[in-house]
Amino acid sequence: MVRAVFFDFYETLCFHKHSLGENLERIAKRYGVEVNWERCETAMESLFAGTSVPDPTTDYSLLEVLITVMQRECEFIREVGIEEHVEQIAWELLQSGHYLFAANSATLYDDVVPTLQHLRDAGYKLAIVSNWDTPLDPLTERLGIADYFDTITASHDRRVRSEKPDPHIFNYTLAAVGVSAEEVVHVGDTYAADIVGARDVGIRPILLDRDSTQASRWDETIRSLSELPELLKRQKH
Repeated sequence: MVRAVFFDFYETLCFHKHSLGENLERIAKRYGVEVNWERCETAMESLFAGTSVPDPTTDYSLLEVLITVMQRECEFIREVGIEEHVEQIAWELLQSGHYLFAANSATLYDDVVPTLQHLRDAGYKLAIVSNWDTPLDPLTERLGIADYFDTITASHDRRVRSEKPDPHIFNYTLAAVGVSAEEVVHVGDTYAADIVGARDVGIRPILLDRDSTQASRWDETIRSLSELPELLKRQKH
């Protein structure tokens, strides 16, 4: 019997209000610099790959994470052909779009709060399991959803230090919520991290495919979180 629902965070519960490209275009115009848009897609891929984010299993400080974030933002600025005012532009780009600095850069999908409320009313325990390089609780508080969750697990929390699909991040959350793997479903949008990771620890995975780009990747797939309560209710009975 399902007693708890775990959720991925980014692109499952929330997304960026403005794209990186939109923010970059606005800031570049303010500084009077030209962006090489032909190189932008490749530069974004390098930035989002997160290769310079510390491995969560290594010993690092949050200050080191902040420095790393700033350094890779500067690398991105240079990769798109900007050579003037690099640090200032990078800082403004972070201020306009990075969740750690921009309080209003995160936006919840419309189906999030109704689904969380429905599941809470139905008696399910709820948790977030996220690959996230900074503390996640303050952001969920700003978004107004923190109180729905029994625990919020971020990979780079010094108490966790484990990224999906590694089993430890799931096992840590199971212990924090007080449920067994057989009593949980995990909902996420990334096959390699969410589906494979949950499956390998005995948690039932549900793939969230909002834009229908992952057809046939997983048997149990939903297009919206609003489908989840009925799915759980139907299988419960």
